[in-house]
Amino acid sequence: MGEVKLDNWQKKSAEHQKKYKQLLQRADKNKVLKQLPDLHEEAFTHVNCLDCAACCKNYSPRFKTPDIKRISKHLGMRESVFIDTYLRLDSDGDYVVKQSPCPFLGADNYCGIYEVRPSDCERFPYTDEDVLLKRPQITLKNSTFCPIVYYVLEKLIDG
Repeated sequence: MGEVKLDNWQKKSAEHQKKYKQLLQRADKNKVLKQLPDLHEEAFTHVNCLDCAACCKNYSPRFKTPDIKRISKHLGMRESVFIDTYLRLDSDGDYVVKQSPCPFLGADNYCGIYEVRPSDCERFPYTDEDVLLKRPQITLKNSTFCPIVYYVLEKLIDG
């Protein structure tokens, strides 16, 4: 596998969307799933999320009931107050943050609730699990703003 260069990656990702879509549709799922843990780890050696935080700046995770319970307890708030203060229902009926960037994102790109963050945040960018293949639309969208997803997809194409 060749080296993945991260300079100008957003432009390259936009240009490679068709390739990514074909990869996700045609991939040998078992082969790809075996590669993901190592590619995921490798990507994180090249990308520091604290330099980017595009996910936290532009998108919201879903806040599921266990997330809401855990975070509101951590913040010392009643669940209803936490929901009223920070969340809204989206078109899918999921709780998401009212505004972007995420209200818990600090100026230094650190998360103020990192230890108790939503499951979606903990799992993002899904490059070490089957979501990468099972939800290709999400993977394609994520590849446009997350250099980790870009890196993993480029490695899989080179593969």
